[in-house]
Amino acid sequence: MTPFEIVEARSLREAVGMLDPEDASVRPIAGGTALMLMMKAGVFRPTRLVSLRLVRGCSDVHVEADGGVRIGALTPLATLEHSHAIQHLLPVIGSTLRMLSNVRVRNVATVGGSLAHGDPHMDLPPVLIALGASVRVVGRGGERVIPVADLLTGYFETQLATDELISELIIPRQNGRRSAYLKCTTRARHDWPTLGVAVSLAVDGDCVREATVVASAATKRPMRIETLRTLLVGQRPDAKLLRTAGEAAAAALTGELQGAAAYMQQLVRVYVERALRQALNSEGGALQ
Repeated sequence: MTPFEIVEARSLREAVGMLDPEDASVRPIAGGTALMLMMKAGVFRPTRLVSLRLVRGCSDVHVEADGGVRIGALTPLATLEHSHAIQHLLPVIGSTLRMLSNVRVRNVATVGGSLAHGDPHMDLPPVLIALGASVRVVGRGGERVIPVADLLTGYFETQLATDELISELIIPRQNGRRSAYLKCTTRARHDWPTLGVAVSLAVDGDCVREATVVASAATKRPMRIETLRTLLVGQRPDAKLLRTAGEAAAAALTGELQGAAAYMQQLVRVYVERALRQALNSEGGALQ
């Protein structure tokens, strides 16, 4: 690694002031689990790192009066994994995190850092998109709120300016929605996914009222499969509908999938059907 400067901020505002809007080689560092690997590989050569280690007040999980959840950007993934509030209100996040890398990484990696990195192979972003989550961002120009679906714009690319930081993650109340996340890996369940599928469904009686299905890892960024919203809403879910949804998802992602097209399309067919089935059978539901 080439020499670089490291400075420590004691607040997000101070950290923003230490960043350089004209110099992408000046970066913030929180857990540093991904950034350090990039530096060791020579992919990224910083001139300055702004450490967020001493910043306080950004590592809490807070439940709002309406049942929504706010999570500080510096919250370690392990804290989120073991949070009673998350286990009760958003169990899909807890189960997803148990499949993410290993406990050593989860003890250090932060919520904000995992989103700001923009890696399309991460497990958490597709789940957060399915849940309708947003991030609050602070910068020299003030604050703004960005849906996670819009934050990630391409392969390791985000909407964040070089002098902006994520301050918190905002997840709205789920109102009994049924959610699931499945991933296909080449080896162990905690490896990087070849494909990830996140599902969030609202079901009234025997019919689907709302549906969000997100594919990731096999595409340059997590993508909502919008055709499934039209296909599923208003329908009574059964095995035939789920098979049709898998076929429709594979067709909708044609041209977006990375790797061997026929193989990836088959993965999408299978995993979308499985994820929908798992979501429908969660929270006491039963697939007809």
